[in-house]
Amino acid sequence: MKVEQVLPALFQEEYRALRPRAPIPPFDVRFRRFTGLNTTIRLREGAIKVHLSDLLEGAPETVLRAIAHILLAKLYRKPIEAAHATRYRRFASSDVMLRQTERIRQSRGRKKISTAKGATYDLDEVFESINARFFHGLLGRPLLTWSEHLAKRCLGHYDAAHNTIMVSKVFDRKTTPRYAVEYLMYHEMLHLKHPVKVKAGRRCVHSRDFKAEESLFPELAQAKEYLRHL
Repeated sequence: MKVEQVLPALFQEEYRALRPRAPIPPFDVRFRRFTGLNTTIRLREGAIKVHLSDLLEGAPETVLRAIAHILLAKLYRKPIEAAHATRYRRFASSDVMLRQTERIRQSRGRKKISTAKGATYDLDEVFESINARFFHGLLGRPLLTWSEHLAKRCLGHYDAAHNTIMVSKVFDRKTTPRYAVEYLMYHEMLHLKHPVKVKAGRRCVHSRDFKAEESLFPELAQAKEYLRHL
């Protein structure tokens, strides 16, 4: 029997465990071609529709059961059992899944690229300046781009799958001090130098070495203060 045929029964079992007195609604559970380990769950007209990344088709039943529990618990605002959360986190952060997710993001994902040369700051020039000052010019330059919109939530981002550093266009103006743009670039370049590591099933984005090196930026305090007031 195919995994997709087993899934509705698995979700029904977890639903009964979470809501023992409620009638079990119809379940429509399908795999979809997402660009990562995406999952969605929605209650529509009395039926529950679930979409799971096709990366999960080969997952063990225990992991699929953990996903069912987590999604239903979130949908009905119930506590998530620690054992299920740990089981899924370990699966998702395993070396095999991380490599597979990275490959899928590279092949399926689309990266919107604007331009490195802005109205005030040229990100290529900023990168080369930071590279010479702090990295002895040894970091290979990734694709650099300003964001398409004036993003204030995501100020900067390094995308390892597409080897791209994006900086929010909100900083590309004359009133922005250069040290703020340089700090954002420096921070994202540290992500390039110190890739995400997984320890005990948890992703470590800012390692001890990362933070130690970040503290060497001369205008760190001024830059963070400027970002706080943005």
